[in-house]
Amino acid sequence: MYKLMIETSFASAHQLRGYKGKCENLHGHNWKVQAYVTAKKLNDIDIAIDFHDLKRITNDIVSQLDHKCLNDIFPFTEKNPSSENIAVWIFESLREKLAGYENVAVSSITVWESDTASATYYEE
Repeated sequence: MYKLMIETSFASAHQLRGYKGKCENLHGHNWKVQAYVTAKKLNDIDIAIDFHDLKRITNDIVSQLDHKCLNDIFPFTEKNPSSENIAVWIFESLREKLAGYENVAVSSITVWESDTASATYYEE
């Protein structure tokens, strides 16, 4: 089994509805995203997926969040735009975009809202 990772980033604002503290106020982060994929075997040129392709696809997803207020973007109009929910949304979006890539699957997504705080989503 092979495990690959790319890293990208975006900047956005959000506020956590129902949170009793300063994070209930509108504030921003420079988010970092780590996307991990797995492959059971390599393709005919001995790679699982081109890192450029994986980064481009992931960037297409996170660009929808870049320089936006996350609370204004579905599904965060209904769900809190927490690091946990952002990780799930990116995971599901990337899984959908990688459906055409034989043998490559999303393993996990880690979303960092600061240098010392992150949330990871994966399915067992």
